[in-house]
Amino acid sequence: MPENVFPLDSTRPFTDQKILGHNRWHPDIPPAVSVRPGDTFRADCREWFDGYIKNDDSAEDIATAPLHTVHTLSGPFRIEGAKPGDLLVVDILDVGPIPQEDSGPLAGQGWGYTGIFAKRNGGSFLTDEFPDAYKAVWDFRGDRTTSRHVPGVEFTGMIHPGLMGTAPSPELLKTWNSREAALIATDPDRVPALALPPEPDGAVLGGVPEEDRERVAGEGARTAPPRENGGNQDIKNLTKGTRIFYPVFVDGANFSVGDLHFSQGDGEITFCGGIEMGGFLDLHVDVIPGGMEKYNVTENAIFMPGNTAPQHSQWLSFSGTSVTLDGEQRYLDSHLAYQRACLHAIDYLSTFGWSKEQAYLLLGAAPIEGRFSGVVDIPNACATVYLPLDIFDIDIRPGAGEVPQIDPGIGAPRASVS
Repeated sequence: MPENVFPLDSTRPFTDQKILGHNRWHPDIPPAVSVRPGDTFRADCREWFDGYIKNDDSAEDIATAPLHTVHTLSGPFRIEGAKPGDLLVVDILDVGPIPQEDSGPLAGQGWGYTGIFAKRNGGSFLTDEFPDAYKAVWDFRGDRTTSRHVPGVEFTGMIHPGLMGTAPSPELLKTWNSREAALIATDPDRVPALALPPEPDGAVLGGVPEEDRERVAGEGARTAPPRENGGNQDIKNLTKGTRIFYPVFVDGANFSVGDLHFSQGDGEITFCGGIEMGGFLDLHVDVIPGGMEKYNVTENAIFMPGNTAPQHSQWLSFSGTSVTLDGEQRYLDSHLAYQRACLHAIDYLSTFGWSKEQAYLLLGAAPIEGRFSGVVDIPNACATVYLPLDIFDIDIRPGAGEVPQIDPGIGAPRASVS
């Protein structure tokens, strides 16, 4: 096993660890650990809400989840010698739930969860159709998972980190905050919000000196969205064997990682759509000097996905176009088209006995594939969502016989107040 340079004690909260991580992006958050190009190391990662979400049959915790405290990031890791303009090379050698802890109160100790977030607390990709908070708990058995809240399915996890990235430069941080503030100003009272401004309350800033904490907390960018540094991209294919190339904006790169998922569908469409968990990552890092200019990668990571993902050979696919539920025509709106494809899949699955909320949770958690299938044929963009058939206990293909029915069990818990 590689040396664990960022250990976490499961009996203690994220803010009471031997090495303190962070939950904001800022160039003045000092590195917690230094490594060298060519090093291989392990880092523990805490589930993004640090144990707030429970393994139970209630969704009250999803409804009240403290979004101002996320994400619990391990790092920053300083890569000695890395300079602005370089490319940081990160190899994911291994990734999994919390080692040797297959039961306990923390997600990653033999279980994980998926949540539909309430419209007034984060929302979701389909928040207008699903405005209330729901939860599904998933139990792990090796590399496979099932849920008492979404019965009738079982699948192999595509275990991956949802969030990895390098620290922004002061100039890049200013750009983020300016453009996101301008977006918020267009509709400041929108629910859910258009973007998340800096929020000092709940900020965890690693080793920032006390005299700088107020300033850094007031400037630090929230970790919710993906940005030029990588960030919360939620790409399910960043599995074991993946190599990622990150732009470097500050000396040492100051690389951070977190938000591990046992599995996820393309888009993480319920907002907390992956099966969230804590766990570990084994990483190898290297540096390509001057790589940003050399390869014209001035922003956003590029990657080579691993080849260890589950193999599915048969799929049932659903399509959608850029027409609203009210019949309004939109021009080549791929986002809307993917929403409609997902809604078609949810409606279809509900004919077999699952509630629409169970079907929605499934699409967020299982390894579905989402594709932009046509983006040039005016006025309708076409998007598609692919469901692997082998994850279902019943045959969900259309046929001439009776529609098979599953027992929906106890159903997906719904919060009493959303």
